[in-house]
Amino acid sequence: MSETQHAQFSPLRAMPPRDPGEAHRAATPLELLFDLVSVIAIAAAAAGLHHAIAENHLADGIVTFVMAFFAIWWAWMNFTWFASAYDNDDTLFRLLTMVTMGGALTMAAGVSFLFSEHVLTTVIVGYVIMRVAMVLLWLRAARHDSLRRRTALAYALGILIAQIYWVLLILIQPLSGAWLYGLFVLGVILELAVPAIAERYNTTPWHRHHIIERYGLLNIIVLGETLLAGSIAIRQAAAEGTLEGLVPLAIAALIMVFCLWWLYFGREDHLQSSNLGRALTWGYGHFLIFASGAAMGGGFAALVDIMTKHAEVPLIVGDYAVAIPVALYMFGLWFVRDRFVLSGAGQHVLLVFAALVLLVPLSPLALEAIAAVTVASVIARTVVGRSQYRAGSHG
Repeated sequence: MSETQHAQFSPLRAMPPRDPGEAHRAATPLELLFDLVSVIAIAAAAAGLHHAIAENHLADGIVTFVMAFFAIWWAWMNFTWFASAYDNDDTLFRLLTMVTMGGALTMAAGVSFLFSEHVLTTVIVGYVIMRVAMVLLWLRAARHDSLRRRTALAYALGILIAQIYWVLLILIQPLSGAWLYGLFVLGVILELAVPAIAERYNTTPWHRHHIIERYGLLNIIVLGETLLAGSIAIRQAAAEGTLEGLVPLAIAALIMVFCLWWLYFGREDHLQSSNLGRALTWGYGHFLIFASGAAMGGGFAALVDIMTKHAEVPLIVGDYAVAIPVALYMFGLWFVRDRFVLSGAGQHVLLVFAALVLLVPLSPLALEAIAAVTVASVIARTVVGRSQYRAGSHG
């Protein structure tokens, strides 16, 4: 066996930085498995939101959903950007990634306790497992990337400090709502600060097209949660013989998912610059897109409960449980993409339709109106995008 072949099959290899200009870089099977595991936790968070809406615990349910989703998304995002820069696919990398997946499943198991009892213990244990694995990965990167050793060590130290904070938070539970939320926000600020500080030493060599693909794949999975949530809810209603009126809901859910997919996967690249500030805006801003996509699934499931008399809340609550996530999804797309890639009044087209989506639930046929406005947003955004593309081509 040649030296090259031996290195290829070695269970433990060096972890030098990947080439950010590497041709044909695509998501790996391990990354796809990681997405699949992450979406189990996302589904648990969406289910918790669904039941909170149906039980009329709106404010508490929304805050708890945001907390749970942040933990899931942040761990996914950190692994994704690290893998884009340093994935060497050796045995140790695979094993540490699988440990991270185990943490995600632990976190998923704890989401229901977070919603029902405001107990963070299981969620934090799963989260810390994921993040400690990331500390070990960053230490490996520090050893093999001398140019960015300071950056990698800053990541490792920052993540470790944040995990100590979360463990201390477990030790002082139970906490009242205000204290729990306040201390959680403090932990979030600590977590968000780590990349912003570490990347200023020397930017990690992430692959722009690979990152765009990874985010797009998670977006597809998150939107699929809406279809899954609607399907499960309708199946349960059918088993109880309460399907009346749910066919329009199923059609509306399908139309909205297709439209949001269309809006996301436009002609323009999402991330047209590797500038640190732009990358952080794009990467962090996707929290709104992913969270609203998952929340829409919970909203549709709650709406089914309302329409089948399994929830004691007004119908308009269910309509807004769908409309608000759709509007936030459009706002998120404007925030991370349209305000950078479009010009003039055209860059605000999704803001206009987001506002319209928030108004139409007041109409008699609210769900149908939301679907119609979403379709109109796709048409308008496509026309604006193509007209500006042609103008740029002939400019």
